[in-house]
Amino acid sequence: MAKAYLVGSGIAALAAAAFLIRDGGFDGADIHLFEEQRDVGGSLDAGGTPETGYSMRGGRMFEAEFRCTYDLLSGIPTLDDPAVSVTEEILAGHEEFAWDDVARLVDGDARIVDTASMGFSERDRLDLVRCLAAPEGHLDGKRITDCFGEHFFTTNFWFMWCTTFAFQPWHSAIEFRRYLRRFVHLFPEFASMSGIHRTRYNQYDSIVRPLTAWLRERGVTVHTGCRVVDLGFTPGSHSGTVDTIHLSRCGGEEQIAVSPEDLVLVTNGSMTDASSLGSHTAAPPPPAHRSQAWLLWHRIARGRPEFGNPAAFDKFVKESRWESFTVTAKDPVFLEALEKFSGRETGRGGLMTFTASNWLLTIVANRQPVYRDQPDGVSVWWGYGLFPGRAGNRTPKPMTMCSGREILEEVLHHLPFDEATAERVLATSTVVPCLMPYITSQFLVRRRADRPRVVPEGSVNLAFIGQFAEVPDDVVFTVEYSVRTAWTAVARLLRLDRQPPAVYKGHHDPHVLAAALETMHRR
Repeated sequence: MAKAYLVGSGIAALAAAAFLIRDGGFDGADIHLFEEQRDVGGSLDAGGTPETGYSMRGGRMFEAEFRCTYDLLSGIPTLDDPAVSVTEEILAGHEEFAWDDVARLVDGDARIVDTASMGFSERDRLDLVRCLAAPEGHLDGKRITDCFGEHFFTTNFWFMWCTTFAFQPWHSAIEFRRYLRRFVHLFPEFASMSGIHRTRYNQYDSIVRPLTAWLRERGVTVHTGCRVVDLGFTPGSHSGTVDTIHLSRCGGEEQIAVSPEDLVLVTNGSMTDASSLGSHTAAPPPPAHRSQAWLLWHRIARGRPEFGNPAAFDKFVKESRWESFTVTAKDPVFLEALEKFSGRETGRGGLMTFTASNWLLTIVANRQPVYRDQPDGVSVWWGYGLFPGRAGNRTPKPMTMCSGREILEEVLHHLPFDEATAERVLATSTVVPCLMPYITSQFLVRRRADRPRVVPEGSVNLAFIGQFAEVPDDVVFTVEYSVRTAWTAVARLLRLDRQPPAVYKGHHDPHVLAAALETMHRR
C-alpha cells in the first residue's frame, strides 16, 4: 500500500493530508507528517494565556472566491458544533458580523482620513492600468518602484493596499500585479473592507484545530519534534524520484525508505521561520538561526534548477521582515475608546492604519472572543508595523528594540485618547511582540523560475506545497494559495480526474473592471 510523507504541518500539509484521504483514497494510517516544532499549524499559530498574554504571529483574511479553501473546509466540522462545517461558520459570521470600516486611515493629527478618493493622479491611474495589463514576463526581476512614480506611494490607495496585504515598495512587481488582478473585484469596497471574510476565532482555533482533529480521527500520524534533514533521490534521469527521507528525531538520525509509489510532499521554505517572541517588558531577541525549512530546500535544490532558487527568498531579511504584537487586556477601556473614535463596535471596524507612523502601524480589534478559551472580562487585539527598523514617533528606538509596553505607548501616541484613558490602558494590558524576519519573503523580487512548480518536470513522487511553490495566477500570503498547492500536488501526482477549481479572474469580467475603474477615478 502506498504511503504519503509530508514535510511540515502548516495549512498546506494539513490540507494535502485531507485531500489524500478525501480524493486520493488513502487510509489515514498511511499518511505521516513530520513537524520540526512541538505544535502543528505552521504560520497559523496562536498561544499564550490570559495571565502571561496571548500571542499570534498574524491573522489571515478570506474572501468569497477562496474556492479551494472553502471546498476543503466544507467537509471539516467545527469544534463548537459538529453539524456546522468550518466553511459554514466563516460565511455565517460574515453575514452576521461583517466589517464596515469607516476609520481605515488615521492621519498625523489623529483624524480619520476621507477614503472616498483613492488619491490618484492621472499618472498613477495610467501606471496602475499599465501594470494590470502588462504580461507577467515583462515584470521579471522588477520591483513595484520600477512601475510607479513617487506620488503613488503617498496615495490613500497605497496606504490601504500595502497594510492590508503587507506589500513594501521594493517588493516584486510580479506579485503586485497578481494581487491587482486577483482582488480587482474588491476595489469598490476596499476602504470599508466589507468584502473580507474572517474566521470566528483566530485561525489556529478555527481552522488548524478542527482540521487536525479530523485527520487524527482518521489515523493520520503527526511526528512533532522531528526534522526532515535531507532527501535521497534515485540515480538516473528522473531527479524527482525520492527514495530516502533523512530524519533527525530526539537527537538521533533515522532513514525512511521510499518507493516510487509513495508520495513525498515538501513544504519548502517558511515565512515565519526564526520568529522570536518578546514580552511586555523585553524586546524580541534577534533571530538566531534558520530552521530546516530553508536548509532542506537549499540542499535538495543544489544542482537541480527545477527545484527553484531558495536564495531569492531567504537572503534579504531587511526587505522581508516586520513585527507584530498581540495585546491582552483585562479592562475594556481600550476597546470602548476605540469604538467611540472609530464609530464602529468592536469586531466591525476592520484595520486602522496610522499614516504618519514611522513604523507604519496598523491595528485591528476583532470580534471577541478571539481565542476559544478566552475568559469573560479579557479582550485581545492585534497590530503590526511594516517598518520595524525605523525609530518611532514617540520613542527614539526602532520597533525591533522595543518592549511590548513601549510598542503600546507608540500606538497610544497616534490615538486621540485622553491621558487618564491611556494610563488605564497601559496599566491593564500585556503586550507580546513578535519579530518575523522572513514574513514577506514570498513577495521579494524574483524571476519566474525561482519558485519550483508544484510537481516539477520529471518528478515521479515528489511535489512542493505552500507559499514557495509556483501556482500561476494565484497569490501568495494567503491560506488559499497553500490549500491550492496541496490540492494540485495530490491531484497531479495521483493523476486524479478531480482537479482544483480555476483561480477566480475578475479582471476578465467587464462589469468588475468597470466598477474598479470607477473607484479609481473618484475624487
